[in-house]
Amino acid sequence: MRINEDLTRPVIVHSAELDWVPSPSAGVDRRMLYRVGGEVARATTIVRYAPGSAFPRHVHSGGEEILVLEGKFQDEHGDYPAGCYFRNPPGTSHVPASKDGCTIFVRLWQYREGDDTQIVRQPGEGETVPLRRGAESARVLFDDGEERVSIERWRPGAMITVENRRGLEFLVLSGGLALGAEQLEPQSWGRLPAGEPLQAVTGPEGTEIWIKEAPLQHPDVLKMPA
Repeated sequence: MRINEDLTRPVIVHSAELDWVPSPSAGVDRRMLYRVGGEVARATTIVRYAPGSAFPRHVHSGGEEILVLEGKFQDEHGDYPAGCYFRNPPGTSHVPASKDGCTIFVRLWQYREGDDTQIVRQPGEGETVPLRRGAESARVLFDDGEERVSIERWRPGAMITVENRRGLEFLVLSGGLALGAEQLEPQSWGRLPAGEPLQAVTGPEGTEIWIKEAPLQHPDVLKMPA
C-alpha cells in the first residue's frame, strides 16, 4: 500500500473527511495519512480505539511516536490523557488499549539508526521556548539535534511563518488556519519538503498545532523487514 509516499511534494490531508478503516483488532480503526507497506508499514496514521478495545502485545521494531488527541490511551505502564506525547524506540513493547475510548496520532517505522530515547510528556509538559511572531505559547516536547517536536498555540487572526530548513510535518489540534486556499481544521495534517516554509493565517479561535522539524525521512531511517 502506498499513500502520499512522494516526500518531495507538499501534502495536506483533511483527515476528518477520511473514512475509518478497520485494523486487524476489533474496535480499532484507522485513518491513513502516509503509508508505505502492508500491515507492517512506514506510516503516519490517526487511530481510534472504541471503548474497551485493545491491540495485542507487540514489539516496536521500527519505533513508535504517539500524540493522544482525544480520550485516554492506556497500556500496562500507565494512562495517557489527551495532550500526552511519547516515544517508544525500537525494541520496546506494550499492550495498547482504551477503557473509555480514545483517538491518537501515530508515526511508525520513522526512527533512524541509534535513536533509542524513550520519553513521556504529560499534558502541559515540555521546555518553554522563545515565541515566534503571532504565537502565545510554545513547548518543545523533544529535541535531539536531528529532529525537534513542539506544540504551539497561535493567536487569533495571526500571520505565522515557520521556516523550513530540514522538512516540516504538522497536525492541527484545535482551532483553524488557512494555508493559501486550504482551510485547515482540527486533525488536518500536512507535510512540507525542506525549503518550503509554512505560511499561515489563523482563524478567529486561533490555533493549537503539533510541529515536527526534521528530514521527512532520515537518511539512516531503520530498514523495514523484507
